[in-house]
Amino acid sequence: MKPLSRAALAALLTGVSATALTAQIVEPTAPPAPPAFPAQGEPNFVTRDAIATYRSLPEYHQPAFMDAFVEAGDLPPVEERLPDEPMVYEVSNMTDGIGVYGDVMRHVIGGRPEGWNYWAGQTQGWGGIDIAMSECLTRTGPLFQIEPDDLEPLPNLARGWEWSEDGMSLTVHLIEGAKWSDGDPFDAEDVMFYWDHTIMDPNVTPLNAASPETFGEGTTLSRVDDYTVRFDFTTERPERVLYSMAYGDFCPGPSHILAPMHPANNPDMSYDDYRNAFPPDYMNFPVMGAWSPVEYRPDDVIVLRRNPYYWKVDSDGNQLPYLNELQYRLSTWADRDVQAVAGTGDFSNLEQAENFVESLRRAAEDDAPARLEFGPRIIGYTLYPNLSGNGWGNPDTRGQAVRELNRNLDFRQGVTQVIDRQRLGDSLVKGPFTAQYPGGLYAGTSYYDEGSTVFYPYSLESARAHFEAAGLEDTDGNGFYNWPEGSPAGTGDVQITLLTNTDYQTDRNLAEGVIAMMEEAGLKLSLNALTANDRDAAVSAGRYDWRVERNASDLITVVQNTAQLAPTGPRTSASHYANDAGELDLLPFEEEMVEAVEGFIATNDPEARSELMKTYQQLYTDNLYGIGLTQYPGALVINKRFRNVAPGVPIYAYNWAEDSVIRERLFVPEEDQIGAELYEGALPGEPGGEGPVTAGD
Repeated sequence: MKPLSRAALAALLTGVSATALTAQIVEPTAPPAPPAFPAQGEPNFVTRDAIATYRSLPEYHQPAFMDAFVEAGDLPPVEERLPDEPMVYEVSNMTDGIGVYGDVMRHVIGGRPEGWNYWAGQTQGWGGIDIAMSECLTRTGPLFQIEPDDLEPLPNLARGWEWSEDGMSLTVHLIEGAKWSDGDPFDAEDVMFYWDHTIMDPNVTPLNAASPETFGEGTTLSRVDDYTVRFDFTTERPERVLYSMAYGDFCPGPSHILAPMHPANNPDMSYDDYRNAFPPDYMNFPVMGAWSPVEYRPDDVIVLRRNPYYWKVDSDGNQLPYLNELQYRLSTWADRDVQAVAGTGDFSNLEQAENFVESLRRAAEDDAPARLEFGPRIIGYTLYPNLSGNGWGNPDTRGQAVRELNRNLDFRQGVTQVIDRQRLGDSLVKGPFTAQYPGGLYAGTSYYDEGSTVFYPYSLESARAHFEAAGLEDTDGNGFYNWPEGSPAGTGDVQITLLTNTDYQTDRNLAEGVIAMMEEAGLKLSLNALTANDRDAAVSAGRYDWRVERNASDLITVVQNTAQLAPTGPRTSASHYANDAGELDLLPFEEEMVEAVEGFIATNDPEARSELMKTYQQLYTDNLYGIGLTQYPGALVINKRFRNVAPGVPIYAYNWAEDSVIRERLFVPEEDQIGAELYEGALPGEPGGEGPVTAGD
């Protein structure tokens, strides 16, 4: 006897005929074509060597105010502070040529710093603060302008690398002679501390969630000498590791500061003590980046001043950065857009669609202080159900019942067909901005394949049929579905909590739109709106039913954070973490997704990779691993006084625009400088000191 289908079985249980259910179900289609949007900048493509090389120059220069520090004996001469072969930015790749020193870039951010221990999971406030302070082994932000035939991460702290003949090892050569901002040498000790006591320590969760799986199961890292380390792999030539050596997976911290506070070296310190050892008012934290923190006023401002030991120069020998100071006004993310467009701020990633129309109107005026440049539609939001059914986060009876529903395909199909994506996008901004997003890889990106993308169109009738097939029914007649008879959660209304981020109004608007649409279909949701820090903590701990979240870079580039595309390890996918015992209870389609992702990681064959991503996209969108909501472009907003802004800079592709614009090369002509430095003539002082110092202090 042929077994009953899920729909037929549910029909028998609910008293609805299987034929009636089937008749109401609207089948998936190809994704609808997005509206035309011609206002997108185009980059000038170059090779990687055209951006920067490593070499010695006949002489080096520094800002005039720093001469007093050298004369007072507070600093060595500039040539002694630089490596013998610093990184040299080539003038040929600078849109406006060699710059001049001085001035400030004024950022406005909505985040608040927890502290400077980025490596133990503390946010520094976002908005590009961590990118200004941290440098990584490789760099990906500027890759938007790299010719396809030369597409590979840029060297950075790793000035070069080579593969072994069998492809099972990668030897990485670090820059020699570079120093932290307090003058301590950077070397393999810093790299190994990061590997051993951040990535490989299960008690430490770095901010961008680098994990052993990020670099491949069984991968090891060893020190060869002071400036050489070697990766050893269990698969042949995993080139995605070069991307995993970039922000934010492999940005080493200052081991001479961190190691004494780590529990592995200090038995008096707990992991909480270590995480909180460098609070926001700990000034002059040593950095390899271009600027170091010298001032923090709660709910007011963070100030970063130039790193006197920064190891990059222009091709005329001028030590970078050109800008002396970065300021971060602590406000809201929406205010960041407003101030950048108004000219009281200097930089914004315009990512909240609600601000598009007014920003465009102001930018079109002759006296507009800022310019806008839109990129592709690679800002996307997804509704992620928690798919872990075996105890991650220790859910209560109701939470466990929700997870069982989440793991039911008919239920997920019902959820996706409740969502009117056109109406949801129009609620953010009207016009040719938003596109209906099926989920998974973005249209227009390298590995996207329309033929492998499944789209479930909006249909309340179809959604209700799927909910009934999942065993849900409104048994008390109040307009909301009840838990099925015998459910451990009881027989009351199904209650689902939706987690979202209050730091961005777009996140909240979309979450509220989802709640309203679900109520129309008979599902009762409550909003759990938290700050980004608290939201991240809730996700890491498994304390959510559903979450609305802006997607990360893995769905754009695929070659970055590839392991996070699926639950390839216990902690790689925030939609499905393992329980406390490290056990994953993957659904069959998730197992297939993992196979596709691991196959992609294990091969360098372009055709094979393309086919594997087609498989991944089909599995993702057909089974609704995440339920896509909307996608739209972002726009870079930058004050017109800044020079060396490359054309076509996306706000978010391989990294955020704060990295992509290469801020250390930005400059302001003397006649346009605004004299807004808060600590003119000062440099960072001793780590943990009170703040910046002037010559002779």
